[in-house]
Amino acid sequence: MSRSSTHSNSSSNLNPHTPSHPHVGYSPSTSSLPQKPLHLKRPGVHLSRSNTAPTRSSLSERRKAKQENGLKKLQLEEDVVVKLRRWVLGIAVVEFDLDDGPMVSGIYPTMDLLPGEEENIAFLAFPDSLQFDQGSQVHSFRIRKSDETTGPKTLDGFVYGFSHFTQKRDAASKRGYQQSSIVILTQFQYPALFSSLTSTLGPMYQSHGLTMLENACNNISGWPDPTPGVTLELGFLGATLHVEIPHSVDAQQLTETSSFNEKYDSRFHILATSAPFHPPPLLLFESCMANLWSIWECLLLCEPLLVFGSSPAQTSQAVWWLRDLIRPIPIAGDFRPYFTMQDADHSALINRLPPKPGLIMGVTNPFFEKSCNHWPHLLSLGKRIAPQTGNGSPSLGSSAGPAPGWRTKTHKRYISKDRVLLKKLEAACRGDDRARVAASLDLRRHFCSRTTQFITPLARYLNTLIPNPTEVRHARARTSPNGNGLNSAGIGGASSSSLRLKPFSTAQFMESLKKYGSPLPFKSTGKRTEFYERWLKSPAFGAWLVQQENIVHSILNTDTTT
Repeated sequence: MSRSSTHSNSSSNLNPHTPSHPHVGYSPSTSSLPQKPLHLKRPGVHLSRSNTAPTRSSLSERRKAKQENGLKKLQLEEDVVVKLRRWVLGIAVVEFDLDDGPMVSGIYPTMDLLPGEEENIAFLAFPDSLQFDQGSQVHSFRIRKSDETTGPKTLDGFVYGFSHFTQKRDAASKRGYQQSSIVILTQFQYPALFSSLTSTLGPMYQSHGLTMLENACNNISGWPDPTPGVTLELGFLGATLHVEIPHSVDAQQLTETSSFNEKYDSRFHILATSAPFHPPPLLLFESCMANLWSIWECLLLCEPLLVFGSSPAQTSQAVWWLRDLIRPIPIAGDFRPYFTMQDADHSALINRLPPKPGLIMGVTNPFFEKSCNHWPHLLSLGKRIAPQTGNGSPSLGSSAGPAPGWRTKTHKRYISKDRVLLKKLEAACRGDDRARVAASLDLRRHFCSRTTQFITPLARYLNTLIPNPTEVRHARARTSPNGNGLNSAGIGGASSSSLRLKPFSTAQFMESLKKYGSPLPFKSTGKRTEFYERWLKSPAFGAWLVQQENIVHSILNTDTTT
């Protein structure tokens, strides 16, 4: 039986009888997918709007007509919309149209989007190559939101999309199958939470249609506010979710310190900012297990990283997982859990210039291996495939993209591996899902601990920069009697200017590091010095220092009289 690719670069390729080249390797997905990997060849083709679409005006008119037809079936009360948007911006339905290609057929409640933003959502809601004959999978993406539009605002200038993609056979379709996605659009970086919601909503929408969107919106609008630092029980389409909201987007959420009042279980408890634990993330890194310490170092040092996978489900889970490992250090660069050639930011992020510091890019199209061959680091996900022997043609197990594994042109590891943990991880890969989830939690715990150890010398030195109690008393004594930090002229007094961190001195910090050391197991003192010197010159240091200054300034200048 022949298969046609999910996206193609000409209208002729939409014919279901046209030969195609599906993906290779392991693909995180829902249980409706085959349990065994698809060892098939990935295509390099992609869908270009210039090759497939009609003129912009006729396309916009047809889309508007189709959207209006759907929107008439679902109207939400204004108060429901206001409450809903405390958590999500909207829920989009994306379908593959034979005339227009991927298109947003509706967003509930309606959102004011630029044509390019809507097109971004449409393409990112779908895999850019065939994943399976029939099945579904969940993935996520991040797109830049323009300030030119009205409507709900984002927190950081980006919209986060969580997509449930479904493909099923349809004899009535010229393509032979039907493809659609349901996408939750939100302002929050809560991948574990919204991946769970999408996994629940997607199948129900496929079975019951718009009724499920209305129920989902009403459920979410009835939730309490997403207050930082609280643990909530959230009802959603017949299920109860136990969710811990972080104190901030950069706060570490650890299973050992979670507030669920019972032992943490990844099947029932959700740490909002963590990556999903199902399927086990450990399998994503099976081909580069011994290189994870180098990858973690590159993340800390704001090194750009290209993450290649066989599916957007793989890349998005991996990128969120990698981002999570460096908390509480703020991420200083851009990151895209899943990125396509059609993205509006493609030319800005993918070009012949050196990649931007801290950029983490999740891709599935083999095109990126060539266009990003000047990047210093490449992480290809999945299980390493044994090399072929002989001079025969490539088998179906060969990949059109880079072979799974870790490739670096510049990095040499600074810290020692935990070889006991490494053996445990390798053994878990050969075990069942329960062992793999447990090992995934061990892996996350290990690198969260490593990040805390890295920060320890910095925190030690930072404490010497905080004004001591005597300095605080003197500064507050100089403020105006009304305690608002203003003098008689209404100008900020000492409480808003003096009570802040003293200037950070690199030389003094390095002296402190030399004297007290670091709990990280560096291979030598020279390696330790070099690593911290590199980090202090990276954008991550500036982002971390601003974060610490804001925390200290807020605490020191809190009105103690209230």
